[in-house]
Amino acid sequence: MASEGFREKRKLAQKAEIIVKFETKERYNNIRQILKKEPSLRNEEELHLIASSRDIVQEIEKRVQRQELVKRRVEEVLDPPDLLEEKVSFLVEAILKAKCLVIYTGAGVSTAASIPDYRGPDGVWTRLSRGEKLGSYNLADANPTLTHMSITKLFQEGLVKHVVSQNCDGLHIRSGLPPQALSEVHGNMFVEVCTECEENDEVYYRLFDVTENTCLRRHLTNRFCHKCGGQLRDSIVHFGEKGNLRWPLNWEGALETAKKADCILCLGSSLKVLKTYRALWGMNRVKTRRPNLFIVNLQWTPKDDLAVLKISGRCDDVMKSVMHKLGLVIPDYNRCKDPLFTLATPLRPQELDSFSTKYLNTSETQDLVDKPCNNECDDVKDRKCGINEERIDCSVSLQSLERPGWFGKGYSKNKKSLRKRRRVR
Repeated sequence: MASEGFREKRKLAQKAEIIVKFETKERYNNIRQILKKEPSLRNEEELHLIASSRDIVQEIEKRVQRQELVKRRVEEVLDPPDLLEEKVSFLVEAILKAKCLVIYTGAGVSTAASIPDYRGPDGVWTRLSRGEKLGSYNLADANPTLTHMSITKLFQEGLVKHVVSQNCDGLHIRSGLPPQALSEVHGNMFVEVCTECEENDEVYYRLFDVTENTCLRRHLTNRFCHKCGGQLRDSIVHFGEKGNLRWPLNWEGALETAKKADCILCLGSSLKVLKTYRALWGMNRVKTRRPNLFIVNLQWTPKDDLAVLKISGRCDDVMKSVMHKLGLVIPDYNRCKDPLFTLATPLRPQELDSFSTKYLNTSETQDLVDKPCNNECDDVKDRKCGINEERIDCSVSLQSLERPGWFGKGYSKNKKSLRKRRRVR
């Protein structure tokens, strides 16, 4: 009998708690609807309800302020032409004075190459939040942008010491930037690595997206090392993973240069991920000796308050003006002279069928659908589909062109149905 009485009391207490929660929620919704009205349209009963619920009113007002702040932060803002010109002049002076300038790049430097960013109005995460479906993107069609070529020229002129990129599209390498001067901290879609070689990780550059068969915590590419026979893996660092490869991540080079940097230029990055890499920002130094920070981005970033200058403009527009003021000519990109063709390791005969994604082609206009590859270029001799020494027929079907690589994966990372743990290979 005693146990039955206890159960009854517990049920009554739970029921009372549910009723209180329901009444509180209903009161909250009523007050929220009242606050949306014009003050002159509120009746006496509504005014009394607001006056007797100041705590709820304050909570609603705070939520509204937070929502407005979030909306403002995702909005893209462009500086007026006069102000933009003034800011660019200030940036040019800083570049000339800098003894060790480091550039950090994000998705914004590649949007001009028709590669979507993540947090922009039409970005990947933004479109997902609206419930839109995303198609697949083949980044072999993209070319280095004006910003990529400008950065390479600045490095050649000795004005930039190192570049840290969050992008996996390989466009910095393809623009002519040496691998030693670049840290691709989230990997490169054209690179696969052997981690089983005893001395150093063996790096293989390819002319196609090597991530066709890889994903989060599954990085094996179904190809093998030419030296030790070990299985090759891609270099992509997905959300929830830590990059421990030496190349192409090159954290050693990034951290070494960050220690010496007296000026940091961030181009096209929201910095929401990059800000977590504390060693890149020199925050362990005395405040007066920390590097001067310059940001070029259309949206708000968490580092805006720490920046010497924030330029709200498109990367290509800003860099075009910077190069003009510096008196430097921006080199044109030539697909036939793409450095990736020189860096690429030829596939062995047994590996020719190990991929079906679109390959990087020397001709930008050649139709690859259901046609054999007939690449002929003075600078790339005896090379078919980027494969030296092998004269093969590389027909690519329309279906294979639509198969996504790394950029087509991981979009549904927030869905509970995809949160199952997978065995690490």
